[in-house]
Amino acid sequence: MTIPPLLGTLETALYADDLDAARMFWTDIMGLEEIVSVPGRHVFFRTVDQPRPQVLLVFNPEATEVPPKADADQPVPPHGARGPGHACLAVAPEALDRWRAHLENHGIGIEADFLWPNGRRSLYFRDPAGNSIELADPAIWAPKGVPST
Repeated sequence: MTIPPLLGTLETALYADDLDAARMFWTDIMGLEEIVSVPGRHVFFRTVDQPRPQVLLVFNPEATEVPPKADADQPVPPHGARGPGHACLAVAPEALDRWRAHLENHGIGIEADFLWPNGRRSLYFRDPAGNSIELADPAIWAPKGVPST
């Protein structure tokens, strides 16, 4: 039997105890659009709209560790993580210097700024929950010889 194809990543999840701080960071600093929230449980953001929607989900782990009620309309299984997670957002390579200046202007410390062995660049910093956030040239994962776009 052949493995069915995947279309890509639809959701990325991070966990934060303080959803208000997460909301402010992801909208005011990172420029994402908030698309839905449930106070004390989660706040969701659109990262990309086209050609296929992609979203960043930020959950309060204390709320999502609780199993759904038997009569729940949306019986999402319990999930959660404690401690820092990681997410990487693709950025045009020519925008990385502007991103670094933007983050520093907002008091966000850059933990790392380096070139990978293939010559592609990444910036690392922390969100208010301590998650490791990376902004990277998407060509860090391109096969050898494939130019950056």
